[in-house]
Amino acid sequence: MIRRPGLPAVRDRGAVILSLAVLFPVVLTAVMLVVQASLWWYADQVALTALREGVDAGRVRGASPDDGDARVREFLARFGRIAELESVNHDGSTAAVQQMTVTVRPQSVVPFFDALSITETLSAPRERFVAPGGQP
Repeated sequence: MIRRPGLPAVRDRGAVILSLAVLFPVVLTAVMLVVQASLWWYADQVALTALREGVDAGRVRGASPDDGDARVREFLARFGRIAELESVNHDGSTAAVQQMTVTVRPQSVVPFFDALSITETLSAPRERFVAPGGQP
C-alpha cells in the first residue's frame, strides 16, 4: 500500500471480516425462516388437498369412513416428511354430511418449530339416491 506523506495510517484492517462475522448469522437465520415458512405453507396445501381427496372418497354413496382415511393416508404417503400425518377423525359426520379433520406435522429446518402442527377441517354432503321427480 502506498502511503501519502502527511496522512495518518488507517488501522481498519479486518473490519470487513468482523462485520461479516456479525451479520452472517442474522442473514442465515432470516433465510432459514423463509425456508421454514415455505415448508409450512406447502404442508398446509398438502394437508388440504389430502383432506379434499379423503372427503371425496368418503362421501360417495356406500362408502365407509375408512375409505376416506385410506385415501388421506395414501395421498400423504407420497410426500414423506414434508407433511407427516398425526391424526384423522370424523367428528361431526352425520348420515347427510361427511366431515373430516386432518392434522399433519410439517417438516422442520429451524429448531423449536418441530412441535407445531397444522389442522384442517372440511365437510361435504354425502351422495344419496333421489328418484326422478321425487323427494329423497
